[in-house]
Amino acid sequence: CLVSELDQPALAGMVQELAKVPYLDTVLISLDHADEAGFQRARAYFAALRRRTVVLWNDGPTVRQVRDEIESRGTPLSEPGKGRAVWMAFGYVLAENRARAVALHDGDVVGYKRSLLANLVSPILHSSLDFDFCKAYYARATTRLHGRATRLLVRPLLQALGDVVGRHPFLSYLAAFRYPLAGEIALNADLLRLLRIPGDWGLEVGLLFEVLRHRSARRICQANVASLFEHKHQPLSPLDPTQGLHRMAVDIVKHVLRTLAASGVMLQEGLFKGLRVAYQRYAEDAVSDSFAVATFNGLEFDRHAEEETLETFSRALAEGCQQFQEDPLGTPPLPNWARVISAFPEVGPRLIAAVQELGGVVEP
Repeated sequence: CLVSELDQPALAGMVQELAKVPYLDTVLISLDHADEAGFQRARAYFAALRRRTVVLWNDGPTVRQVRDEIESRGTPLSEPGKGRAVWMAFGYVLAENRARAVALHDGDVVGYKRSLLANLVSPILHSSLDFDFCKAYYARATTRLHGRATRLLVRPLLQALGDVVGRHPFLSYLAAFRYPLAGEIALNADLLRLLRIPGDWGLEVGLLFEVLRHRSARRICQANVASLFEHKHQPLSPLDPTQGLHRMAVDIVKHVLRTLAASGVMLQEGLFKGLRVAYQRYAEDAVSDSFAVATFNGLEFDRHAEEETLETFSRALAEGCQQFQEDPLGTPPLPNWARVISAFPEVGPRLIAAVQELGGVVEP
């Protein structure tokens, strides 16, 4: 959660709904971009949850000290961002050892209902089911279709890779998810110590691969958590690949390519030209399909905006392919907590003490 999201009505609605959930043990907020005043404001803001709440102030001095010590013991960490915020939250949950299952939410869900959480965690907690990981999916529409990155990048990219690489288990696995970029997931707490976390916009795709490394596909599921879903939209940033949806698209492309390479697929230079041509065809078909869906359902459709998005994603594909060729390994993911604990056995108690010293644990 960014401290700026405290000013948004979406987060206030989420707090109101989560306050009504009877089965939550703890709500943990991994707070980024906050100074002392922002942290104190967050503590007061989340008191409305009326339950045990942990505000993990990632910029707090005692938390920074723990993070610096982790790095000093040979486990380099990424720059601040969503990936590192999630990673810090995983570490704290492991340290407390209170949770059986953990659910992740973005802090910008508009019209949030507590049924979303119930639908997300039920496959993990139900005594008759054997799932360890659940990914949310939902319809992305208001008066128009949303979900641009899924509709116009991920699905056409997977189709194009299937053409140039051939049938591959990872491509089939990713294609099975209706909304692979959803930030809402639930997982068994046992997984928290095993997963490496990408530090960039490839978080959602990277986590899917990490889960598959440690669990059979039969223990991974997806759930329809809401009839409609809306959250903050990233700006397209068509001319700047370091910002907005453009940057996200570049990172997604690199993560998919690196995952395929790690699976033993030989990605030779000539393949990338064929990939870009095949992607273009499938993406153009996706625009036509989206027009048909919008027309049938009486939704607005801005063809120029869709085509501009396609062109941006096409450039992002070229940029992602080039960056992958120049640096196939890329920035390493954040280490799993099993490695951190091995190098720094007292990290759990130290992290708990760091948060408590700041007053980050708020009891009802």
